Amino acid sequence: MLTLLLYVLIVGLVATVLFLVASAIFGRSEELGPLPEATTATVLPTEGISGADVRALRFQQVVRGYKAGEVDWALTRLAARIDELQSQLAEARDLARQVPAAPESK
Repeated sequence: MLTLLLYVLIVGLVATVLFLVASAIFGRSEELGPLPEATTATVLPTEGISGADVRALRFQQVVRGYKAGEVDWALTRLAARIDELQSQLAEARDLARQVPAAPESK
């Protein structure tokens, strides 16, 4: 019984040492170093957001997916842009209704 316990402890110790050595050598498999606290790599232009800007969005990954604050920020910005575009479209439609149709020339 003592031999089995000693075997399990030694295997655990060897696995821990190998894990720590591999972590020190290879790091956390990130392409870039971690960002400073309270900063983000998520970027959207202040005006004129395009589909390419949305496709280029990248969020920090955390244990359970993406960083919720960054996703919320991006969704808020996109919702504001959609609201802006919808109001511009409504204004354009109102203007189109107000302008009388040009008489057809024969």
